[in-house]
Amino acid sequence: MKTYMGSDVRNVAVVGQAHSGKTTLISALLHAAKMTPARGRVEDGSAVTAYDEEEVARRTTMCNAVAFAEWSGVKINLVDTPGFHMFLHEARAAMLPVEAALVVVNAQIGAEAVTDRVWNYAAEVGLPRVLVVNQVDHAKADSRLGRRRMIELMQERWGRQVVPVQLPIVDELGFHGVVDLVTMNAFLYKPDGDGHGEVGKIPATVMADAKEAHEALVELVAEGKDELMEEFFRDGTIPEAHLVTALHEAIREDRIFPVLYASGLKNVGTDHLLDFLKVYAPAPTEREPLAARAMMQGNGVLHDVGQEEIVMRRVEDGEPLALYVYKTMTDPFTGKISFFKVVGGSMKTDTVVQNFTRHEPERLAHLCIMQGRKAVEVQELHAGDLGAVAKLRVTLTGDTLGDKAHEIFLEPAVMPEPAMTYAIEPRSRADEDKLAPALHKLMEDDPMLRFFRDPQTSEFLVAGAGQLHIESTVSKLKRRYHTDVILRAPKVPYRETIRARAEAQGKHKKQTGGHGQFGDCRLRIEPLPRGSGVVFANDIFGGAIPRQYVPAVEKGVHECAARGFLAGFPVVDIKVTVFDGSFHEVDSSEMSFKMAARLAFRKCMEQARPALLEPVMRVDVEAPDEFAGALIGDLTGRRGRVLGMESGGAGTMVRAEVPMAEMLSYSTTLTSMTQGRGSFRMEMGHYDLVPPMLTEKILASAKQPVHDLDEE
Repeated sequence: MKTYMGSDVRNVAVVGQAHSGKTTLISALLHAAKMTPARGRVEDGSAVTAYDEEEVARRTTMCNAVAFAEWSGVKINLVDTPGFHMFLHEARAAMLPVEAALVVVNAQIGAEAVTDRVWNYAAEVGLPRVLVVNQVDHAKADSRLGRRRMIELMQERWGRQVVPVQLPIVDELGFHGVVDLVTMNAFLYKPDGDGHGEVGKIPATVMADAKEAHEALVELVAEGKDELMEEFFRDGTIPEAHLVTALHEAIREDRIFPVLYASGLKNVGTDHLLDFLKVYAPAPTEREPLAARAMMQGNGVLHDVGQEEIVMRRVEDGEPLALYVYKTMTDPFTGKISFFKVVGGSMKTDTVVQNFTRHEPERLAHLCIMQGRKAVEVQELHAGDLGAVAKLRVTLTGDTLGDKAHEIFLEPAVMPEPAMTYAIEPRSRADEDKLAPALHKLMEDDPMLRFFRDPQTSEFLVAGAGQLHIESTVSKLKRRYHTDVILRAPKVPYRETIRARAEAQGKHKKQTGGHGQFGDCRLRIEPLPRGSGVVFANDIFGGAIPRQYVPAVEKGVHECAARGFLAGFPVVDIKVTVFDGSFHEVDSSEMSFKMAARLAFRKCMEQARPALLEPVMRVDVEAPDEFAGALIGDLTGRRGRVLGMESGGAGTMVRAEVPMAEMLSYSTTLTSMTQGRGSFRMEMGHYDLVPPMLTEKILASAKQPVHDLDEE
C-alpha cells in the first residue's frame, strides 16, 4: 500500500436522505477506481460499506463506514453515513474528520427534510459541500422533477451559490453521459460498464444549455475575485487554468456549491466524480488551523491542572503527533477497532501514544486503513489521513491521543439526547448475567445509546434515537452476544402535587414499659410553582420542638414525599413548614419526630387536594409540506398543544408540547403517516396536571403500593 502525504489525501463524508443511493454510489466509485472487482450491491449484502448484519437485513445504513479509492495519485477516503433520520447523529459525527461533504440528492424526489439537516450540520462546522444528483438513470427522474426545476428548488433552499458544473446527457438511450462545464467536454458511458467514460463532443441537443450554464458558472466564480472580474469583463470568459484554480478556492471558501450528476446503479459519471474530488475537494493540509484545548504550562511543566488555553493546530507533519478517534467498532473476530484521523504529525506502526482523555498510554500496533470491514495494513500515516487500529485498551469514541509532551483535547461530536426509551428485561437468568456487559460494549460503538435504571420505577431502561434504533440494538444483543431480552413500554414517571394549602398535626406516642416514644409536630403544606421540588422550612419559636429534632422532622417529610400519597409517585412542588409541636424530655427521640412528621404529612395531603402531574415533552416534527395537516391533527389528538410551524424548502417543522404518555409509540405512527419521510426530536419540557378524566384510570393501573407509615 502506497504512503500518501496529507496534500494527496481527500476526506469526504457522503451524506443525504435515505434511499438516495449513497452506498450504491460509493460501490460504483470503488469499482471505477478498480478497488473492487465488481460493483457491490446493497440488495445482496455485497456493498463494501454495508457490512453490518443489521444493515444487510434491513437494507439501510445505520452507522458510519469507511472506504478508500486510489485515483490518479491521490487517496480519496469516503465515509458512508446513514440517511434515515433516526441515525443522523452518525452523519453529524462523520463531518468532524473530513474536509468536504458529498451531498447526494435523489433525482426523482429532490432534496428532502433530512437533506436540509445534513446540509445544516455541514454548515455548522464550515464544511465545503458538493451536490451529486444521483439515480438520473431512473425512468421518473426527469419527468417528475426536471433538471432546471431541481436546481431552482435547491437554490431556494441554499442560495444562488448552488450552481451546476455538469449537465446530464439524457436522450432515447437514457442517461449515458455528462457535460463538463469547466472544460466544455462531454463524457460518454456505457450503462453497467466499468465507470470509465470516453471524451466526446457535446450533443447538439444540450449545446445551448451547456453554453448558458458555462457562462453562469464563470460569472459566479468570477464574483469572488476582483482580478477574475476584470479578466471576465475584458475577455468575456476566464481561461480554463484560471477557472480551475478559482473554482477550487470558491468551493473551499463555501462561495460555490457545485452540482454534478451520476448514476451509482448504472456506473455513469463515476470516474468524472472521482476526478472532480481530486481536483476541487480541499486537501486536509488546506484546512484552517484547528482549535484545541491545551493545559497551561510554565517552564515546560504542567503547573495548574485546572487551567486550559486554546491553541491552534495546523494539519501538517511538522506539528506534534495528535489523533482524534471519531468512531469505534466491535468486530466479532478482531475485537474493538478504533477509527482515527491524524490531526497533526506523522506516525508509524507500533507507535506508543498517550490517551489525553483517559490519561493512559496506548500502543498502536498494526496500523491499517479500512476498506469497509476489511483492514489493509500500512506502515505509516501522515497528517490528514484516516486510519484504524485494533485492540486499544481504554480508548473510546471522542478521545484525543498523541505525543505525551504536547497534550491537547479536540472537542468530540455533540450527541443529541435520545428520543425514545424502552424498559428492557432479560428473558432468563442466564440473559440477566450477560445483559449489562453486552449493552456496555454496544454503547462503546454507539454513543447515542443509553442504558440506565429509573430510580422511581426501578426499571432498567434502554434509550436511543427511535424504535428502529432500539430494535436493532436488541437484534445485535441476540446475534453478537446471545442475549435475549424483552422490550416493554416504560412506565411514565408521574409525580404527585397539591392544589391547596393545609395544616395538620401528627402525634406519635407509644408506651412499651421502659422509655416510650413521643413526638408531636404541626405541619403546614402549600403548593409551589412547577419545578420547585420539595422545600422544607423551620418556623418553630420558643423551643416547642428542640432544635436537634427538626432534622428528623425534615427527614420524615422527605421520605413520605418520596413514597407518594395517591399511587406511590413522588410528591413535588410543595413547601412544608413545621411551625409548632411538643416534646417529652425522656420519651422524645429523632425516630419519634420522624414518625410524627410522616403522620402530619399524610393528614395534610388528605386536605390539600392532591393531584397527579405528568411529564410534557417538547416535540419538533419535520416532514414534507403535504403531511403538515396530518401531523397537526395527530399531535392534537394526543392531547398536544401546537406551538407553531416553520416552513423551509419542501419541508415543514411543527413544534408542539405533548404528554409523554401519548408519545411512547409515536415513532411508528410517524413513519407510517409520512411514508418514512418524517422525523422528530423530543426532550423533557415540564410537568403539568393530568386531566381529571384520566387520573382515575392512571391510579387504577398503578401497581406500586403506598408504604405503611409504621414500616421501618
